[in-house]
Amino acid sequence: MSKCKIDGRILGPIGTNVYLCFNDETKEGFIVDPVGDITRIDAMIQKNEVKLVGVLLTHGHFDHIGAADAVREKYGVKIYASELEAHTLADPEFNRGVPIGGVQMSLKADVSCKDGEVLDLAGFQVQCLSTPGHTEGGMCYYIAEEDVLFAGDTLFAGTVGRTDLPGGSMGALVNSIKSKLSVLPDSVNVFPGHGGLTTIQDEKKVNPFL
Repeated sequence: MSKCKIDGRILGPIGTNVYLCFNDETKEGFIVDPVGDITRIDAMIQKNEVKLVGVLLTHGHFDHIGAADAVREKYGVKIYASELEAHTLADPEFNRGVPIGGVQMSLKADVSCKDGEVLDLAGFQVQCLSTPGHTEGGMCYYIAEEDVLFAGDTLFAGTVGRTDLPGGSMGALVNSIKSKLSVLPDSVNVFPGHGGLTTIQDEKKVNPFL
């Protein structure tokens, strides 16, 4: 029986999927891409009686990082992000806080993750998969033993993330998906940054980019 439980909320100005992934045995967990009202994130954590141990960022756009600082301060946890995403996180033009969100936003991760690195979080082995294309340092997080992939804005149900923003590249994104995601088992459940859930198997059938 799976010990991985995932609760989610659609939060923030662009309807971002915010996930709380936790271990049903230890009740430790982490938040993926916290944005929106910190009180709603806190309510999700309290509802599930989770001890928060970290924040994982799939990329640095404002609609995925807006509440990261508040969560870090409230719970005393570290923020994890790709080592290639420091510029996007820090620059309000690159993270689109100013041009799209109308907010001056700058963030620095506590832990810079490398491609292939495995994080020991909440009793899970979380593999970091570098997937540039949507941004320079896009990263997916894969828990192999639980068939779970947090895909951010790299892969959506039936499509992929946009590449027309600073640091974006369609060539890089397609390469990332083909080399890192399409090779995963068909049984993997994909939790994207926006929209509905999907699986690698379903995406291989309908997604033209796979």
